[in-house]
Amino acid sequence: MIARVAEVVSGIGPKIKALRKQNGYSLQSLAERADVSAATIHKIEQSDMVPTITTLLKIAAAFELPVSYFVEDDDDHLPTVHTSSTNRRPIYTSHAGLDLAGITGPYGDFLIAAAVATVLPGASSGSKPMGHPGEELLYVMSGSMVFTVADTIYPLSAGDTLHFRTQQPHSWRNPGEEDCVAIWMALRPQQ
Repeated sequence: MIARVAEVVSGIGPKIKALRKQNGYSLQSLAERADVSAATIHKIEQSDMVPTITTLLKIAAAFELPVSYFVEDDDDHLPTVHTSSTNRRPIYTSHAGLDLAGITGPYGDFLIAAAVATVLPGASSGSKPMGHPGEELLYVMSGSMVFTVADTIYPLSAGDTLHFRTQQPHSWRNPGEEDCVAIWMALRPQQ
């Protein structure tokens, strides 16, 4: 029983880190939301510190989750998440003109994340190409976008898809005069 408790406690930090990354929070932004120091959150994520119940309550509240999420036995259930069309969770992005409405469960429970993306006319990923581990799959429902992946330009319009490994330098933009609406999926490797 003591070994099981140690296993549950050692899983708290990785769950917090996965949720923080999934929500696009820096250590500082989560610290502000939870009213807990960034250094404390970092230590908890690295399993260098066990959070007090008060700290765990604050962090859970920042994610709008019950404390039980962090201590429940993962082996006892396989996650299932239903997201109604009226209750899509907004996903933080630093890109102006990009609105992401989540349609999948949290990264802590799943490897893939997806959102209904609305890309405003003129919006882009910026002047510097991105690159990170994983894969992305985009399905354009309306409007148009242009992706550049490894120096190849891919114009996309309604019904088109693009699937690529994200280690390659890539960028996107909406050169059109109307919103582009797409299903945007990302697969990130497990840490």
